[in-house]
Amino acid sequence: MKSSLFRNLLLSPGIKPFLLVFLMVLLWDVLIRVFKIAPYLIPTPVQVIEQLYLEWPRLLSESWKTTQATLGGFALTIVIGIPLAMLIAYSKIIESYLYPVLVFSQSIPKVAIAPLFVVWFGFGIVPKIISAFLLGFFPVVVSTVMGFKSVEADMIDLSRSMGATKIQTFFKFSLPQALPAIFSGLKVAITLAVVGAVVGEFVGSNSGIGYVLQVANGNFDLPLMFAALVVLSTIGVVLFLFVDFFERIMIPWHPSQNQVF
Repeated sequence: MKSSLFRNLLLSPGIKPFLLVFLMVLLWDVLIRVFKIAPYLIPTPVQVIEQLYLEWPRLLSESWKTTQATLGGFALTIVIGIPLAMLIAYSKIIESYLYPVLVFSQSIPKVAIAPLFVVWFGFGIVPKIISAFLLGFFPVVVSTVMGFKSVEADMIDLSRSMGATKIQTFFKFSLPQALPAIFSGLKVAITLAVVGAVVGEFVGSNSGIGYVLQVANGNFDLPLMFAALVVLSTIGVVLFLFVDFFERIMIPWHPSQNQVF
């Protein structure tokens, strides 16, 4: 009875990620001990945990600044990316002009142009928001375009034959069928937005987790660097889960929300 309960607990979807993280940390510690890796190369998990405990107030404060920049860039991604993708999906002329330019823009390294944002907008949150927006923008556009182009033409014809207006057709048929693809792009975009915010902090900021990483790297403080990376990864996971939560609310009917693990 107890073994069955324990096995069910280990196999539950909520426990699996934590179990995997625990096993990875355990493997990390074992490898350091077996191969006698020097602390100045890779810190031990205990050192990282100690640094998390000692620097927690600072890391929490800086993580909030990074989260603000991430959410600002992600909001711009939604406000600009989705309407633009709709224009591309419904207009072949706009697609022929704009889509190649968007693809070309993705070949430009964001780290290379991020210093320009500091020159144009100064130090502060604006360059970080723009960096977060630029990294998360393209996946949302591509996924949204694919979502609206994948709408079944027969359903559109059926709605029109039943006298539905264009607005009714859009909200009753096109948008619901495109939402799974849109949310796929949003889930990719939110994690890339975190990276974009950190890129902005690298090139022109005195706050945020990216700034902490720079300081730790300059001081060769590996435990602090790893602690900051843990916090940064946590931010990405939490924001991803929020998007996933809203996806479950918006499209509970989709097969992806009924998977059994």
